[in-house]
Amino acid sequence: MAQSTDRSGRGGVSRRAFLKGSGAAAAATAMATRPAAVEAAPVGAKVIKGATTISLNVNGKTHKVRVEPRTTLLEVLRYQLDLTGAKPVSLDGSSGASTVIVDGRPVMASTTLAVAAAGKKIQTVESLGGDRPDPVVQCFVDHDAQQCGFCTPGFVVAVRAFLNKNPRAGEAAVRKGLSGNVCRCGTYDNVIRAALAVVKGGGNG
Repeated sequence: MAQSTDRSGRGGVSRRAFLKGSGAAAAATAMATRPAAVEAAPVGAKVIKGATTISLNVNGKTHKVRVEPRTTLLEVLRYQLDLTGAKPVSLDGSSGASTVIVDGRPVMASTTLAVAAAGKKIQTVESLGGDRPDPVVQCFVDHDAQQCGFCTPGFVVAVRAFLNKNPRAGEAAVRKGLSGNVCRCGTYDNVIRAALAVVKGGGNG
């Protein structure tokens, strides 16, 4: 720093030089400690804006559907593909009524974006019915595991997905595995009986 002589004739640092030097030091410190810049989006990342056409593989068939980035899988299933088994009971998926299977995992269609399901295998409750219903469906009928029936499709799909992974599950495991599904009618006991009947019958492979 520049040296100056005060009025008494003694040498020292002038106030102007001191302030100038301390300001430069503060600026250098700020530059060294400021947060790193936010990383740029990966090269090739695609941002979807507006409506776009995607392909969804649902119950073994490929469908071309037109969706917005905010469109949920549940909306596509119900209002474009006329697959109404999954129900719009809760927007946050807490009821489990919109359960579908995506690449072998149970997910809530009401909280899954349709664009996120593109290229994956989607299975709905409709795939478990027909002339030769899945053993889960038959056991739900045999054990009267439904009342109003609104939650039933979600439970059926959840049971199917759970038993696919745990074919020899006991009662405690079944109860834990179905904890994400809610029945307002309180048919839990019969649902558990139905699931255990599938295990005992061996029709869950």
